[in-house]
Amino acid sequence: MDQTNFRHSIRARATEFVLPPIDDGLVLGRTSPIGHVAVGKALSLLTMTPFEHLEVDDEVIADILVRSAILRKISPDHLREFVLRNIRPIMGSDEIVQLNLEVEVYLEGKG
Repeated sequence: MDQTNFRHSIRARATEFVLPPIDDGLVLGRTSPIGHVAVGKALSLLTMTPFEHLEVDDEVIADILVRSAILRKISPDHLREFVLRNIRPIMGSDEIVQLNLEVEVYLEGKG
């Protein structure tokens, strides 16, 4: 096919690829196109930041991958409850949702 009569135009937007590719965590739907094992392997190759896997017993959400540092501030059960109460209503079982979490810890003591 002679392409001399065709005009071509390419438009691209290039941005920096930031590591890690996720901030604080991912919520993986039950039928998402990639599972927690594959995502975990990819993260271990792309970043030195440790992530923890939390299983979720739910028909929409299957797994949560979260930075280990987050779980030093909040328990896995509290995070599961938060995700089920606040994230689950806005996602489908085929989706993967990125989490940007702000966890504040208030400490009080004597001494």
